[in-house]
Amino acid sequence: MTTPADVNHVHDPELPGRLLTIERDELVPLLRARTDGDFALPVTACPGWTVRDVLAHCSSALMRAVENRFEDGVFSPESNDRDIAERADWSNARIVDELERGMTEAGPVIGRAGGALDGLALGEWVHAGDVRVALGEPGAYAGRGLPVALALLASLTRERAHVPLHADLDDLDEPLKLGEVSGERPPGRFIGDAATLVRLYAGRAVDHAAGYELAGVKAEELNLFGG
Repeated sequence: MTTPADVNHVHDPELPGRLLTIERDELVPLLRARTDGDFALPVTACPGWTVRDVLAHCSSALMRAVENRFEDGVFSPESNDRDIAERADWSNARIVDELERGMTEAGPVIGRAGGALDGLALGEWVHAGDVRVALGEPGAYAGRGLPVALALLASLTRERAHVPLHADLDDLDEPLKLGEVSGERPPGRFIGDAATLVRLYAGRAVDHAAGYELAGVKAEELNLFGG
């Protein structure tokens, strides 16, 4: 896999929509082939939530973007729980339908937000990885959307003046530069595979058997989403 030309450059408003479209085409068919019992499986990365809960959260968050509904407290734990509860009597198929619609329609809206909602698109892709782990599916935090996700991650960490990091990835031809580029702190260094890097930035458990090197920064400092 080669790095996208814009991965270390300026913000690209098309990245969120591109990532959501790729993930929609990969995830929705997988979900439609699953049984109702699979939707009740626990998601380790989201304690207390099932696959269904994660998908309901994802679909409701995207529809908030589509419908421009961002009231105070949105995306707080209480708000997330309310969104899931509002869909309690929905069929699993209806939740997947809403997710598909959100992934289709939210991309342009997020792109026009000037970067303010880019974290939503990346978070959706990360949650898709969470669901894959719960379902025992390959490709969690990787797959066809990975190059776009990495470009979006690089953009987000720069915009948020996140801790600087240079990542030498097994999956890319060029180093990935993340975080604040003009700060006084020298950049940390990551060597390993891209899926592990995504796990660190998403605050997900890392398979240490995979092997990676991290120097000049603590793993918890990389967590982009907090908590």
